[in-house]
Amino acid sequence: MKAEQFDTRFDQGEDITADLDLDKARRPGHEQRRVNVDFPAWMVDALDREARRLGVTRQSVIKVWIANRLDQPRHPAA
Repeated sequence: MKAEQFDTRFDQGEDITADLDLDKARRPGHEQRRVNVDFPAWMVDALDREARRLGVTRQSVIKVWIANRLDQPRHPAA
């Protein structure tokens, strides 16, 4: 199928998922990259307590907290 036909079907609200190879689908800018960060033991313990309280993994807590911090507006230095 040509891209123009695909776009037309999509624009008309047709279900085009059967025409996609979802195993190879990627979200640009959202690729995973592994990083290693060393935390003091007290910080890991606090992260684990918060993760248990929320019922999620330590990694999830770290990701959400960092994402929230990065989404905050930045104020230029005076």
